[in-house]
Amino acid sequence: MTKQIIIATKNKGKSKEFKEFFAKYGIEAISLLELDEEIVDVEETGNSFRENAALKAETIANHLQQMVLADDSGLEVDVLDGKPGIYSARYAGEPTDDEKNIQKLLQELAGVPKEKRGARFVCTLAIAEPGNETIFRTGFCEGKISTQKKGNHGFGYDPVFVPENYNLTMAELPSNEKNKISHRKYAMDELEDWLEQSN
Repeated sequence: MTKQIIIATKNKGKSKEFKEFFAKYGIEAISLLELDEEIVDVEETGNSFRENAALKAETIANHLQQMVLADDSGLEVDVLDGKPGIYSARYAGEPTDDEKNIQKLLQELAGVPKEKRGARFVCTLAIAEPGNETIFRTGFCEGKISTQKKGNHGFGYDPVFVPENYNLTMAELPSNEKNKISHRKYAMDELEDWLEQSN
């Protein structure tokens, strides 16, 4: 297996997380920010997290002729038939705005009782390499949507998402606690099984 992988992200926090993860296997992870050439953002035109992750990973892998990992993630709310889903980041329209997204979600759930506010964060990872079949792994973090915002940590929908078995929102949890139960962590756990078989 290659000892280098490109992480299709310009997010420094996400990049650091993946670097630490792959280092355990002697694999150097390089983010798009560290490449000599500018990689144009791949348009997410898929109809699912899996399709969008594959689009990003495969497009960049074919361009660079290297192994690439991409992820797509978002929030699914049961009573909204899985929305905002793949549109989580731009739920309230463009340009993307976390605060507006949260307010739109809370308005749509106004009057919905606690027991019907079930939701989950979803993260799908895709690893693409030219000439090989794309590998997918998905992680979930189950929980509920609160009726009001709480907490200053995290980003996105964290201030209104209460993970299963917790009384605090994701945004009230310290980052080390959040990282133990996040959807990305569970997706990476799934990926770990694959890495151990590959090495």
